[in-house]
Amino acid sequence: MLIREKVEQAKGILRELGVDCWITFVRESGLCGDPSLAFLAGGDVTWHSAFIISSSGRTWAIVGEYDRRSVEDLGAYDRVIGYVEGIQKPFLECLKELDPARIAVNFSRDSEIADGLTHGMYLTLVDFLSRAGMEGRLESAEKVISALRQRKTAAELERMKEAVRITEDIYGQVAGFLRPGRTEAEIAAFMTRKVKEAGVAAAWDESTCPAVFTGPQHAGAHYSPTDRRVEPGHLLNMDFGVRYEGYCSDLQRTFYVLRPGETRAPDAVQRGFDTIVEAIERARRKLRPGVQGIEVDRAARECITSAGYEEFPHALGHQVGRFAHDGTALLGPAWEKYASKPFQPLEEGMVFTLEPRLPVEGHGTATVENMVVVRPDGGENLSTPQEELLYVRGGE
Repeated sequence: MLIREKVEQAKGILRELGVDCWITFVRESGLCGDPSLAFLAGGDVTWHSAFIISSSGRTWAIVGEYDRRSVEDLGAYDRVIGYVEGIQKPFLECLKELDPARIAVNFSRDSEIADGLTHGMYLTLVDFLSRAGMEGRLESAEKVISALRQRKTAAELERMKEAVRITEDIYGQVAGFLRPGRTEAEIAAFMTRKVKEAGVAAAWDESTCPAVFTGPQHAGAHYSPTDRRVEPGHLLNMDFGVRYEGYCSDLQRTFYVLRPGETRAPDAVQRGFDTIVEAIERARRKLRPGVQGIEVDRAARECITSAGYEEFPHALGHQVGRFAHDGTALLGPAWEKYASKPFQPLEEGMVFTLEPRLPVEGHGTATVENMVVVRPDGGENLSTPQEELLYVRGGE
């Protein structure tokens, strides 16, 4: 089972980092969920719950009595303790037995995927630990959680490959549906139907998955599809992914809508698209363990700007996993909003998107989003890269 696999992986990460234990402290996770809980429990928990993994290999789960049996059935923990009146007593007994010098907890200043601990729960935890004289031992679990999320196991990669396959299949189906006069909303509705027929879910909120944007002056990639119609001469883009068995895909594709009498895209459109493809390839070759994300972003960004285009107004790529936007390390520039993420060294097994974009005046946006796995000799394509413009016909 995947949870047992990830719990075992976490033990090794703790030993590697010299951290004695990692505690994920949650309550009412259906309302205030922690991003890491899916690696630790088979579903939501209700009352105050603590999932404790130690570098020594010992593991505990302390949960409300009604949640105990479902956690026991996972077979991932040495001890599962169910309580009735309150968590404090069994929690402190476990920590006194373990006596950890370094306690990593689910909070982070820079990384949202490691910041599931609410302020109220943090205060509760500090209060508990102060009674055991351990409050000074707390630290952020960001490095632990980041490593756990980004080091994809073979089982995780297989799920992501299937999510990619389904996504590419739906892109193939929508290609036959496209024609001038269709609206962005009609195209999105077609793709949403195909998602349901495939028995999967959208990778993010259906209001913008898929995002469909056509022509110049479109609403933008993070805006819901509109009644704007596809017209000859438009660049038509889609940003789309699915969630398969808990793991996501995230791909973008660009089409050109041929005008009457055209057999190929205008030179300006083709040049813009070719520049995007080249930028992605340069970044893919740079994507190696130990390289910082900012270096990969720079390779693509300089390709765009050296061709005479403005730099794209976002990071080159983000990690993908249980969420379409996952992980801490980012392929991005040194901008305030990205904090320390672009400076994290990359590791083998990370899955990233590569998604530069540029405007083509009078036509719209040229953009492609591929998914790649970090390997020692460069990024390995997890998706089939789009290297040629896709054409929409029917404008005669």
